Amino acid sequence: MLKKLADMVYWNLFFTIRFYLAGGLCIIIFVLSFFYRPLAVVSFTLLWIFILLVGIDYLFLFAIGRPPGAKRLLSDRLSNGDENKVELQLRNHQPFTVDLEIIDELPVQFQKRDWLLRHRLKGGEQKNILYNLRPAERGEYHFGRIILYAKTLLGLLMRRHNIEAGQMVPVYPSYMQMRKYELLSKTTIQTEQGNKRMRKLGHSMEFEQIKEYVRGDDIRTINWKATARKGSLMVNNYTDEKSQQVYCLIDKGRLMKMPFGGLSLLDYAINSTLVLANVCLQKQDRVGVLSFASRMGSILAADRKPIQREHILQLLYNQQTHFMESDYEMLYMQVRNRIKHRSLLVLFTNFESMSGLNRQLNYLRAMAKHHLLMVVFFENTELHQLSGLQAENLEEVYVKTIAEKFEFEKRLIVKELRKHGILSILTAPEKLTINTVNKYLELKARQAI
Repeated sequence: MLKKLADMVYWNLFFTIRFYLAGGLCIIIFVLSFFYRPLAVVSFTLLWIFILLVGIDYLFLFAIGRPPGAKRLLSDRLSNGDENKVELQLRNHQPFTVDLEIIDELPVQFQKRDWLLRHRLKGGEQKNILYNLRPAERGEYHFGRIILYAKTLLGLLMRRHNIEAGQMVPVYPSYMQMRKYELLSKTTIQTEQGNKRMRKLGHSMEFEQIKEYVRGDDIRTINWKATARKGSLMVNNYTDEKSQQVYCLIDKGRLMKMPFGGLSLLDYAINSTLVLANVCLQKQDRVGVLSFASRMGSILAADRKPIQREHILQLLYNQQTHFMESDYEMLYMQVRNRIKHRSLLVLFTNFESMSGLNRQLNYLRAMAKHHLLMVVFFENTELHQLSGLQAENLEEVYVKTIAEKFEFEKRLIVKELRKHGILSILTAPEKLTINTVNKYLELKARQAI
């Protein structure tokens, strides 16, 4: 009982600025009454009014009605790198209007210590408040309490209400992007302005059925043996090739730790892998994932079952960057041993110089002999900005020249890969997903897989 009383009187009771201003005014008038005696009556009158108002304010906050309530509503998992909506459900159980200051204890990953909302609720009113959170790394996010500071319209006192609302929410790779790009499973190429149709070259060679010839059928598909048996023209009917294998190879080496726009290159690669895998499954291709660094990481065999999407999501959730050089020789051996059929290998990695590429080029060429290899690596957008600045002194000329040199080496890497028959995508991190999906759809339309 004493502890509860202490909580009400001491721990959860706060004085507002209006309280100190009113109390200060009473003190000033008391001081002036020493020099001008008629003010003594006024000062005592104001003091008693002030004490009466404080007492009324206290009764309203601590004795009348139930305290206000709050509840946090959010999905069972958050999407990394996207704006996730969080809803606070507030309800004023008291019969009078209150002003609320709301503090939601956000997970430590956001590093927000000044998060505060102010709202006014009438007696018995319920209000839902929406705000957005953008996580920048995968993992477990722990939310804490919801703290409400309530005051009446008098605004002299403030009462704190601690509402236990602790919960853990996992942050997964960007499944919001996956839903956004589901329409790309159609035979289109996505651009920033709109959709552009991709003309198919040739026709698929996957046999479907033999049917009778009708006007408009391609005479090159006439089946002469079936025609001789039937006594009328018969043609072969073909359909799009399906069940081709696509493997996403994710480099988890030290170069993939570089941050751009709040996300690491590894997180960009993981988000793009999830979107690409979803598009591949929509196209009825089999998709698998393989991660590596200085040692082999997770391996998921290619499949096209609907549950494969969830398997990929769970596998990507726990991938972390290793601060060591990636072992491409080991990667080559694993690809040779585990991937027996010709597949499209989408390698998400990063090369900063020609020397870095040359150390791994032999292994890339060896993989390209047995599979269709596509290397996806990143532009350094900060270097691009530096190379575009106007140099005004010797130091800026030096910085600009170095930035242009590194940019030129990136273009040389693309040419070197192309010379050895290896496909490549050099892209800014924020355009990684759209460029990768576009390239896959282009290869699919050209029947290059």
